[in-house]
Amino acid sequence: MIREKLPVAADLENLQRQSFEYFVHETNPINGLVIDKTAPDWPASIAATGFALAAYPIGIERGFMSRAAAVKRTLATLRFFWNSPHGPEPDATGYKGFYYHFLDMETGRRAWQCELSTIDSTFLLAGALTAGIYFDAVSPDEQEIRDLADALFRRADWQWAQNSGATVTHGWKPESGFLQYRWEGYDEALLLYILALGSPTYPIPESAYLAWTETYRWEQCYGYEYLYAGPLFIHQLSHVWIDFRGIQDTFMRGKGIDYFENSRRATYVQRQYAINNPLKYAHYGHHCWGLSASEGPGPAVISVDGIERRFFDYVGRGVPYGPDDGTLAPWAIAASLPFAPEIVLPALAYCIHDIKLTESNRYGFKASFNPTYHTAPDHPHGWVSQRHFGLNEGPTVLMVENYRSGLLWQLMQRCPYIIDGLRRAGFRGGWL
Repeated sequence: MIREKLPVAADLENLQRQSFEYFVHETNPINGLVIDKTAPDWPASIAATGFALAAYPIGIERGFMSRAAAVKRTLATLRFFWNSPHGPEPDATGYKGFYYHFLDMETGRRAWQCELSTIDSTFLLAGALTAGIYFDAVSPDEQEIRDLADALFRRADWQWAQNSGATVTHGWKPESGFLQYRWEGYDEALLLYILALGSPTYPIPESAYLAWTETYRWEQCYGYEYLYAGPLFIHQLSHVWIDFRGIQDTFMRGKGIDYFENSRRATYVQRQYAINNPLKYAHYGHHCWGLSASEGPGPAVISVDGIERRFFDYVGRGVPYGPDDGTLAPWAIAASLPFAPEIVLPALAYCIHDIKLTESNRYGFKASFNPTYHTAPDHPHGWVSQRHFGLNEGPTVLMVENYRSGLLWQLMQRCPYIIDGLRRAGFRGGWL
């Protein structure tokens, strides 16, 4: 890992502080729920709330938030999830230890008839476990944080979420039952399977993890062999909590690398795709890349320099097979910092200083920008999202910190449930 130079350290500090402010100001202090994105009358995201729980310890260590304020916010969050309506009723907050993807910011009840989400619950529970490890004082409040975090994790019935199948389902709705989709193919569910395997109450069998890895897709792109997933976020989110350097499961032992190296290769594939720029979008290059799940300027079809272009709204953009409409996510570059700082730091400098994507923004990077889609002649870099998303701000704060100090990785190496889950998944070596 390269050493930070002073201007780089200042940039990272500012980016972390700005991104952390999202969780300070876009959270209901009464129940701890974090709004999904900065839009009027929008609901909370339980995943963003999980990222907030993991970010508060970083806020303390970096001086962004006092420990007392973080304890108060964390307790409010954990108490809410433990005491909120929990059952099969369609307006509950959760069921079987899992929670609805979106919740009303005030009441905490299910919003939009959304699904009980296994992956979003995973990020929420991972955040709770982070809090339970970090807050280790003998005070009654910090003891309660530890107790609630443990109780919430123990309540999640991962066996029920399998619905008698080999792999884990995406979720459930009270109106129609389990969703038809399962977590198959390499994706952000790496963390889900490890937590489900490590459960002390409702663990899934080792065969479920093997069934998942059997759906993997190994590819070669631009000279890199790697476990394929198109959007950049897939190669990042499980790494927020787990340091995969030097530890391998059966699949990775067979390939001679680990998941960290895989994400490094995926990051380089992203940059090389932008350098090659097969669809000839504006500004793609060495320092301008990063395709991930993000908001876009569409849906629209317009002619740009004589070429008919189709633009999308929110979609999981990825390389090298798309979809790609010229929309880039600067936060996704920041979240790759631990894997390849030698190419990420120059890209961040370009985003911050050359095209000024954090300028006048309350919370650092907005979700995305599209240099090809020009809607305002006075904006030299095309369309820029009007929104900040909690799912973008969280990985920015947490992965920048993992690069700077490894704090979250070190905390989670003390989590017995993650250690048990990794071992049951067949991981060996390294810090394990």
